[in-house]
This record gives sequence, C-alpha cells and structure tokens, in this order.
Amino acid sequence: MSRRLRLILLVLGGVMLAVALAAIIAVYLLLQPERFTVMLQTQALDAGLELNLASPASPTLFPRPALELSGITLNAQGANAPILLASRGRLALPWQTLLGGPPVITRLEIDSPRVDLDALQDWLAALPTQPAGTPPNIPRIDTGVSISRGSVVRGDQLLLGNVALEAGSLISGQPFPLSMSAITAANTSLQLRLSATPRIEGNALQLDNIELHLSQGSAMTVALNGSAHWHGAADAAASLAGKLDQADAGQYDISLKLTPADQDNPLLLALKMDGPDNHADLHLPPLALAHWWSQLGDEHNPQLTVPPASGHAEIARLEVGGIHIEGLTLQAGDDVPVSASTSASANKKP
Repeated sequence: MSRRLRLILLVLGGVMLAVALAAIIAVYLLLQPERFTVMLQTQALDAGLELNLASPASPTLFPRPALELSGITLNAQGANAPILLASRGRLALPWQTLLGGPPVITRLEIDSPRVDLDALQDWLAALPTQPAGTPPNIPRIDTGVSISRGSVVRGDQLLLGNVALEAGSLISGQPFPLSMSAITAANTSLQLRLSATPRIEGNALQLDNIELHLSQGSAMTVALNGSAHWHGAADAAASLAGKLDQADAGQYDISLKLTPADQDNPLLLALKMDGPDNHADLHLPPLALAHWWSQLGDEHNPQLTVPPASGHAEIARLEVGGIHIEGLTLQAGDDVPVSASTSASANKKP
C-alpha cells in the first residue's frame, strides 16, 4: 500500500470518527435525557409516587428518537414495597421535542413489568380527594402504550403471568382502544378488549361509549357496555350492563353499578345477575372483595368465607376465574342475619 493511500485512509478514518463523536454528542444535546428523567420523576411525585432508575436514561435517534430506561422502580412515597418493577422501558419522542419543543412522550414501551396489587391498593387508598372544581388531567399519549412479558402479583402470589398489553392513542374526545392477554395462575388464558372515549366534563374525567369484552379460554365470556366518570381517588361512578356466557351453564343478564365513596360509605359495587338457576342482587365493596377473592383462590391455603356483601344470591353452579361454586345460597345485610348453606369448593380447573 502506497504512502499516499495510507494517508488518505487515515484521514477518512479520522473524519468518520469525528462524525461519530459529533453524532453521539448531538444525540445527548438534543434529547437531554436528564430533562426527561426529571420530568418523569416530577410527575410521579405529583401523584404521590417515587420513580427510580438503575442507571441514567440512554438516548437514541434510530429508528426514531427515544430514551431507553433500565431498572425501573415505582413505589408510593415512603413505602418499601414497589408498585411496579420493570427491567427495561422505552419512551418514543417526537422530532419537535428534539428541536426545543415541549417534552412530549408519543409512545411508552415497557418490558417485563411486575405489578404488586397490594402496593397499588395501598397507594390508591392514600390518594387525597380531588379538590372541588379542579379538572383531572388526561396524560396525552399520541401513539399508545405497549407492555410485554408482564406479571401481576399480590405479595408473593402470582395472579397473572405473560401479560401483554397494547393501547392506542390517549387523547381527550377520541376513542381509546386497549387489548390485553394473560395467563392465570391456573394456566388459563384471559383476553380483554376495551374501548372508550375519554373527555373532561366539568371537574370529572368522563368515559363514554365503554365497550368491554372479557374471555376466559373457551369457558366464559363477558360483554358489557356503559359509561363511567371519575373525580379522583375513590370518587368514581360507573354503569355497565350486558351478558355473561358460561359454556356449560348458559347465558346470564348482568349489570354493574359503581357508586362513589363518601364520608360514611366505601366505594360500592352493585351487581345484578339473572340466568339459568343463578340469581344475584348484591352490594360489594370492591377493595374488600378483591382481598376476599385472592384468599379464595390461594392454591396453598384457600379461605372459604362469606364474601363481603349485602343482598342475596342463589347460585346453583358457577365457575369464574378458576373458582368452582355449587349450591350456594347467601342472604346478608345490616338488617338480616347472615345465612349461608353451601357445598362450595374453591378448586382450580384440572
């Protein structure tokens, strides 16, 4: 190789190295990862949460501008148990943000998140009531959310595994689609499809045109339609009605009505169900019901107790979420003694 050729190659190599270094510097200057880290942590603090990363956010420009997050931990302020743990996350950003525009997230991707329902419930219970006249804020996400290989737990108990979630644009006044799939602890597949139109109505977040479809393998499907609104914390209301279809038991008319908590009463869910040999008209506190259901489905030590409810139910045979119930008659309330005759069994499907 001639001396001139070696010199040309050295010059070209130096130019390419300089371009690469300039590109790396430009990425950091344009994306300013610390700006987004501070923004996310500030928004978390405003919601009573603490957000921590195992290492500083890493910027990239290809295939589109984004920040890579590693070792994500989200917990309530002062709490030891994390609400969410995730190995990796990715925030996609619009080009105008790189050119000095406001810090906007167009897409959120999370890999292998772990959500603890106990920690989530504790945070929700501690949320302050929305001040009167203060409209809630809908976080705008232009092109959606993607979650893969997630799990939902309650303490050390796995409730859902292999959770995958895809959500569309979250913009006030536009339809918001969401789909989710998961595997239960009993190795049963779950599928959820939800569509609703969010909007601000006065000082409430209104959800119109709700369409919800839930299926558990081929054994059960639920289809509901209705609306809901939320003022903050436990000040929530909803009205949904539709059908519950049990493959081996028939079809049921079902309605759900959620009434908000006040100074004297907790958040309350009114459930009505009518169908072949099964009838129910119950009032249930959702948070207490979730705790009761988790005990009932504990494969190591199932706790067969009367559910936290008032009203009446006559269940000849019902199977939901891996729980098999037969011959249950329930009468409960403030003015009548609780009576329950049951041959119920909390067994999982084989």
